[in-house]
Amino acid sequence: MSQRALIIPKNDVVEKLNQKVIEIFPGAEVVYHSFNTVTDDPKHLWTEDFINSIAPGGLPPHKRILKIGAPIILLRNLDPKYGLCNDTRLLCRRLFTNFIDAEIVTGSCTGMRVLIPRIPIEPPKDSKLPFKLTRKQFPVHASFALTVNKSQGQTIPHVGVYLQEYVFSHGQLYVALSRGVSRITTKVLVKNEALPDIAGTCTRNVVFQDVLKLYDSVG
Repeated sequence: MSQRALIIPKNDVVEKLNQKVIEIFPGAEVVYHSFNTVTDDPKHLWTEDFINSIAPGGLPPHKRILKIGAPIILLRNLDPKYGLCNDTRLLCRRLFTNFIDAEIVTGSCTGMRVLIPRIPIEPPKDSKLPFKLTRKQFPVHASFALTVNKSQGQTIPHVGVYLQEYVFSHGQLYVALSRGVSRITTKVLVKNEALPDIAGTCTRNVVFQDVLKLYDSVG
């Protein structure tokens, strides 16, 4: 599992694919529910069900399903000295009520066993929620599938690039295609509509032309 990953442009597709794969992954599932605290809501307008249903700005979901042996990725810097940084990939080794026993599989601390606790996490300030939400949950996502941004800087021997839609920002396609180690072990599934006047399977690349013009003028 540490040698493989699907890479997708959008967060919502990543979450759906991770849920689908964890369901068919062998082993007994362990379900972790978050503890949510809402402030700046004096009239209690927002129900518990609604609070549990949202996960703005990459916040971990209220319900997280994991299995032993499944790959996960950290969402926060917990202890950089011991390799627990944002975007570090790990494998679940044992699952307990209040912490996850995991093995680091990327970076200089590969092979180290670590304990990941629940921590209070707040959404980014630009999430525009009408209240202040604090969610106490494990700061991890399943990492069968990753966004292009989360995969940046990683080398993954077996890569699947899933393009249900076109990439939407400069350099995304390049980053996705360069995560693998060879053309043989990099597979691309294109599901978006065909491009006009172009035969065969293809996808649109997004290039910020002003960057190239600026480079030409400086050169």
